[in-house]
Amino acid sequence: MTDDGEQPKDTRFKPGQSGNPKGRRAGTRSKALLALDALAEGEANKIAQAMIDKAKEGDTTAGRMLLERIWPVRKGRGISFELPEVAKADELPDAIAKVTRQVADGDISPDEGAAIVSLLEAHRRAIETSDLAARVEALEERMAKK
Repeated sequence: MTDDGEQPKDTRFKPGQSGNPKGRRAGTRSKALLALDALAEGEANKIAQAMIDKAKEGDTTAGRMLLERIWPVRKGRGISFELPEVAKADELPDAIAKVTRQVADGDISPDEGAAIVSLLEAHRRAIETSDLAARVEALEERMAKK
């Protein structure tokens, strides 16, 4: 540091450059978590048995924790709904209309309908990308023949 309290300009980080470019890789666990893993490694069976015993004694918290580990909460649920086959982009409006009708009739929830429509939108983008790639390939073939 200089006398006026500022760092010398030549030691400051460059924009977009990390102070530690060879730092810990993404996804590696912290030392604290590694230590906890090591502690629990040898005792896992005893801990699980103690939780089972507590649940059998009526401890609902222990029971809930066991069930959450054995049978995790689903992030979503499967639903059945009618949807026509969609192979071309011009078939998508009919499919979206059918989803909208099922939401209006109460067959599926608005959230489920929105999720289905977003999937149909992704399908539309995939169809358009495929069509565009085919058109570019045809143009390149035509240009190569000239």
